[in-house]
Amino acid sequence: MSSHTPELDAICNESDNPHFQDVLKQALAQPSRRALLRGSLGLAGLAVLPGCATVMGGAGSSPAKALGFPSVAKTLVDDVTLPPGYRYAVLHATGDALRPSVSPYSNAGLEADDWSMRVGDHHDGMDLYFIDDKGRYTERDTGRAVLAVNHESSADAFFMHPNGQTSNGVSGKKFTQFGNWDLGTRPAAEVLKEINHHGVSMVEIVKTPQGWRIKPDSPLNRRVTAQTPVRVAGPRAHIDAIRAQMVTRWDTAGGMARGTLNNCGHGKTPWGTYLGCEENWAFYFGMSAGGAALSPRDLASRRRYGVVSAPPAANAQRAVSQGWHTVSATDDRFSRWNVAAPGRNAEADFRNEANTFGYNVEIDPLDVNATPAKRVIMGRFAHEAAVCSLPAVGKPLAFYMGCDARNEYIYKFVSTAAWDPKDIGGGIAAGDKYLNEGKLYAARFDASGQGEWVELTFADPRIANFAGFKFENQADIYIHTRLAADAVGATKMDRPEWGAVNYRNGEVYFALTNNTAANRTPGRVDAANPRAYMDVDGKKGMGNPNGHIIRFREDGFAATSTKFTWDIFLFGAEDDAGEANLSKLTAGNAFSSPDGLWFSKATGICWIQTDDGAMTDESGCMLLAAIPGQVGDGSKVTVNNRMVVNGVEQTGKQETFVGATLGDAKLRRFLVAPAGAEVTGIAETPDGRTLFINIQHPGENTKPGGAPESLWPGNKGYGRPGRPRSATIVITRDDGGVIGV
Repeated sequence: MSSHTPELDAICNESDNPHFQDVLKQALAQPSRRALLRGSLGLAGLAVLPGCATVMGGAGSSPAKALGFPSVAKTLVDDVTLPPGYRYAVLHATGDALRPSVSPYSNAGLEADDWSMRVGDHHDGMDLYFIDDKGRYTERDTGRAVLAVNHESSADAFFMHPNGQTSNGVSGKKFTQFGNWDLGTRPAAEVLKEINHHGVSMVEIVKTPQGWRIKPDSPLNRRVTAQTPVRVAGPRAHIDAIRAQMVTRWDTAGGMARGTLNNCGHGKTPWGTYLGCEENWAFYFGMSAGGAALSPRDLASRRRYGVVSAPPAANAQRAVSQGWHTVSATDDRFSRWNVAAPGRNAEADFRNEANTFGYNVEIDPLDVNATPAKRVIMGRFAHEAAVCSLPAVGKPLAFYMGCDARNEYIYKFVSTAAWDPKDIGGGIAAGDKYLNEGKLYAARFDASGQGEWVELTFADPRIANFAGFKFENQADIYIHTRLAADAVGATKMDRPEWGAVNYRNGEVYFALTNNTAANRTPGRVDAANPRAYMDVDGKKGMGNPNGHIIRFREDGFAATSTKFTWDIFLFGAEDDAGEANLSKLTAGNAFSSPDGLWFSKATGICWIQTDDGAMTDESGCMLLAAIPGQVGDGSKVTVNNRMVVNGVEQTGKQETFVGATLGDAKLRRFLVAPAGAEVTGIAETPDGRTLFINIQHPGENTKPGGAPESLWPGNKGYGRPGRPRSATIVITRDDGGVIGV
């Protein structure tokens, strides 16, 4: 998701739960903990782990020892920049037709259709689903696949209309899903486009002598949008209580909902389905004046999630929402976004509509007739991704999930069902087996240097008797998950974004993207967040804007474990940031604001994608390749901090424990994105010879009426030139070799 938007600094978690930095500082003070980290089990001991033999080594290769390409220099060029010997091609971009009968994209906002059969906007998480000769999912590269791609937001929706967005009859506006709308009505045609370019695009692609290409007439080419009917799915014992909170005028039983919204990171299940993860869904709703007052429970939940809880004041000129609810009070396509309570009960209005978002949504990319399912038991929050543990036959599966906001938590879902490879290709029915029954946990990072997964269960008196919210049953925990995690004392984290599992050893990584000067000064640093500094050229932020990556190892390498060991892998920084550069980054591998994380099965490379607002004065966002180590390979350093706070210079020292310095041979910049773009979303063919990468929101900082910040990809010959477009690109080596080594 975009970290450029100031409104994302809003914090909905006001609980007293400890911060990650608090417990890390305590842990580092303990000599026994430091010894434990330094003495952690190495890779050699992992060969005996159950379930690892099927994944270690990927396509038969050993983990890469060094990277085989020169670092790409920082650049502000409006193009995708790669190392020598590599090339890219655009596979598809915002607005491309999914059927031959749909007109080519004008790139001028002139489309009269509703976008339900066009590629969506803001390409994000994605994955490949290979098709065997019977049309079923297979893990083997058959030269034929469906590529599923998330579409995160409508932050650049003004590019979709001829003259920008319209509110109150005035066009030429630009508002994001976090933005401030003038009060008044919006035109239906514009809003339908914006609703439908959310969701997921699926396209069939085939391998040709010229590379991977879209099959334009494939019946598998389709969209799941914010209007697609989806099934509300959950544990048998609690499904009725879950659906009671999903009741709306559209479905008075609560068994069905509509669509998926603001999908950021994603997940791929071992049986071959796609998990679209609903992230910043809370900001799309509005409230009209009048109607019944919300209950205390509803008010508490909405405030914890950032959902609007009161109509704008009568004299207000602006209101935070997308403005979709202003189009029509009688057309459910628009009135569903009005979460006021004007009716006599929930069956008469859409007061519960926000309860239908915030989940992992399972989609079968190879079955056009399969109804997607919202997997409620996996919790409701700002899902960034859902990464599966290494499947082990006869053992339950774990899915690791981050809640992407400052001061939020990391979660784990563990299935009741044990993994059976016979379920590969089982589609949504297999999802019902593994994702409807299980246990949901929140992570607590203890001062001992160990961590604990705390089960979120109504049997826990801390939840049943929680003063901040009246939990009535287990179903409440799945729908109001953030509050349940508050109750059990989960550890606050700094914006947990993508997670990734290292296929070589089963360790789990999470990107913690950044923090601001409001929380980081030399007087407010600690061992986990030891830096407080100003951008070296004084232009782009202060505090600790560069973020870091943590990792942890489950006890016994078991998905069902409730204990784990953790440390920090890398700290982002500019290379000339002095003591703030804790990982000793150089000009060739300096990075900021890690967001996407992904491990290659073919090479073992950890790919790091950035969504940055701190280094963008000297380089576009980037993709880096890292050769990972293992938990506990760090050292202790002392950092000297200096920063001007309220006109007064503050200094200080802070000790911290930093992961092993990787150096140029093991951490290099591989790609730099066009102007204003985020690098996000990644997939790879099993042989490691083709990477699929998403370039999101080029030209994001364009002002209405001004010159576009970016002209990509039209400036490089793709489609009609002019406005910038998000796109999926395909990267290969000129010599056809394995990428990165």
